Amino acid sequence: MDSLTLTDGVDQSLITAGLQQLQDFRDGLYRCLGRRRDALFELVDALLVAEAVPSLPHLSLVPTHRRGWGSVYAALAAGEVDTERLAELLVAHRDGDGAPVFAVDASTWARCDAECSPGRGFYYSPTRHSAGQPIVAGWCYSWIAQLNLDRDSWTAPIDVRRLVPGEDLGLATATQIRTLTGRLGPLEPMPLFVFDAGYDPIALTVDLADVPVAVLVRIRADRVFYTDPAARAPGQMGRPRRHGARFCCADPASWPTPQQTLQVDDDQYGRVAVTAWAGLHPKLAGRGRWTDCPAPPIVAGTVIRVQVEHLPGPRGRAVKTLWLWWAGPGTPDLGLCWRAYIRRFDLEHTFRFCKQALRWTTPRVRTPQQADRWTWLVLAAYAQLRLARPVTTDTRLPWERRLPTSRLTPARIRRGFSQLLPRLGTPASPPKPCGRSPGRPKGTRRGPSPRHPAIHKTAA
Repeated sequence: MDSLTLTDGVDQSLITAGLQQLQDFRDGLYRCLGRRRDALFELVDALLVAEAVPSLPHLSLVPTHRRGWGSVYAALAAGEVDTERLAELLVAHRDGDGAPVFAVDASTWARCDAECSPGRGFYYSPTRHSAGQPIVAGWCYSWIAQLNLDRDSWTAPIDVRRLVPGEDLGLATATQIRTLTGRLGPLEPMPLFVFDAGYDPIALTVDLADVPVAVLVRIRADRVFYTDPAARAPGQMGRPRRHGARFCCADPASWPTPQQTLQVDDDQYGRVAVTAWAGLHPKLAGRGRWTDCPAPPIVAGTVIRVQVEHLPGPRGRAVKTLWLWWAGPGTPDLGLCWRAYIRRFDLEHTFRFCKQALRWTTPRVRTPQQADRWTWLVLAAYAQLRLARPVTTDTRLPWERRLPTSRLTPARIRRGFSQLLPRLGTPASPPKPCGRSPGRPKGTRRGPSPRHPAIHKTAA
């Protein structure tokens, strides 16, 4: 096979082990599929090797898809994907090296004009606007992907969940993490879940208090926290104080002596100074999710400040101070925390690759159940690209630089994946011959489809 003979400087035993791991994943993926499994499996293979996917039926033109274009729609409409079993398969084939660090973020499948599609909601969009507002109507999916601390764009998506319009984002995310933690089992060190500023750090801390995980969330640079109150003097009258000294992130004069400090030199960011204050808590008001509480709880955590010398790229860019909230058992590893948050942005590269190359949001499916099946197939396709890294050569364009095997990008792996398929084979059965479809019976007609307006998020 050309892709193996052209892999210079790589141990052949590693190539054999990599091929076996990829083959095991493909066999496990086939067992995760139920009805229409052959069409669903060949749909994934076609997605991996298709040069362009302008629409869903174009996948049937790929040689690896041996069925007609009607089977593509039928597979998503009537096929079965055991999502629980597939999620366990993705966890079993995740990256086992390094610290268990996971990024959590949500991405929207825009379906603005799909009035016949149920389950749509209004969600934030950084690129599209509706009536002058940065919102779109569609389906929102919460992704969880394992990160690595290497300087590349690879992640390992291991779970995805469609959010129901109107449900609390924090509770839905906590439930998703709780379920994933059960699949992961006991890990050492403790898993760390990293979030951007769109999540409520206090709500996540409360919802995951009984789960052996740590959360790391970016917070605003003007947040205010408080220390524990001082001990009461003997015979002091009045109600006990709930809050101590004020800690304002924007006011250095209010910062007490930090409990942890770290200074390191980095090739991208220069001198990095990390400072942490433990035992801080915000002052919660009796509204929102705390409306029914007699007294809002005291939620303690660690506030981390990250100051870098410069940002990557051209010098002269404005440097902003990064503030993070950490909560979990024990004490935080400052070196891991600041690097984990920087690597959290690799999930944005995964979103872009899945949307542009794997065409996650290209199909115009009608029901959210069809969208769920397609989303899980996209995760399975991306996992195969990640597993194919050690056994694929650098399939580059003439104007691109040659890269070593360890630095290959998902796009280059996808270009060379067609060379692996003859070696891997397929567990899918060949299509059975069939005649021409009789079409719709005469005298029958389908009425107009019901309209489903997008659902506005209810006030908390």
